[in-house]
Amino acid sequence: MQALEVVSNLGPDGLRLTDREVPTPKPGQALIRVRAAGVNYADVMQSRGLYAGGPRPPYVAGLEACGEIVALCDAGGQCPYPIGARVMGFGGSAFAEYVAWSVRGLMPVPQNWNDNQAAAFPIQWLTAQGCLCTCGRLKRGETVLIHAAAGGVGTAAVRIAKHLGARVIATASTDEKLQVARNNGADEVINYRESDFVAELKKRTEGRGADLVLEMVGGETFQKNLDAVVPFGRVVVFGAASAQQATIQNTRLIFQPVELIGYHLAVMATRRPDLFAAQLTEVNKLIAMGVIVPDEPRTYPLSEGGRALQDLEQRRTTGKLVLIP
Repeated sequence: MQALEVVSNLGPDGLRLTDREVPTPKPGQALIRVRAAGVNYADVMQSRGLYAGGPRPPYVAGLEACGEIVALCDAGGQCPYPIGARVMGFGGSAFAEYVAWSVRGLMPVPQNWNDNQAAAFPIQWLTAQGCLCTCGRLKRGETVLIHAAAGGVGTAAVRIAKHLGARVIATASTDEKLQVARNNGADEVINYRESDFVAELKKRTEGRGADLVLEMVGGETFQKNLDAVVPFGRVVVFGAASAQQATIQNTRLIFQPVELIGYHLAVMATRRPDLFAAQLTEVNKLIAMGVIVPDEPRTYPLSEGGRALQDLEQRRTTGKLVLIP
């Protein structure tokens, strides 16, 4: 099979299309013929060796996909899916023609979704819902600050937050991206390149700040998000796009009380399967209600995966990107 391999930590330039053996599913796994694979900023970070706990070259890139089950290896006979079932999920080595993943992490593809939409769903929408609800405990009438609101997680978060009845204040770097946020329901938008987002947020909330902030930048932006949240508000950390670390003194939290918590989809699924199961239940309800419907993503052939990561890294895109084997 063909697979997109990271051969060095040179970022998107370090990806190569290679030939590999089709993986053999282990007990409890399904072999999936990949129809589309989602691209995430975590793929960019991993390709530069900047993702905490990420793989080391050489490895097959990619973290989520949609496809068709072509073989099963389930010693217990408990697989809920038959051969030929369309499924979506997240795991490693997704930028390939085949992946072998545990059946426990798979979800059926809704009948009215195409393969590209399904590949755009797992990490984007599960992360958005987990940050807002499982960790952020967002309530109707609260104000939430969402950064990179025209990106994959950002667009999903704006839509879910509006469904929950929140006031959404969104940031982005261009007028085009701000319009995407507005189209998805954002109540207020801030161009962080043209103005200080904390000052603008405080102005638009009469000095109060946000009840919840979704933080995925790190560094200086992390520090500013602590100033953006209302006293005793919440900050959910789910990324570090700047690759810059941030520190906070424990005594600062005494006099500037902020509730901090991190969210990582794979960590929740493996270390707190009870919370993950509850999250899947809620997400399935949103799918059934039509609240969660991924937009048609921008597509690239698998052979141009490096260009897709480069476009994402250089912020030339909006919404979700997927690779087609």
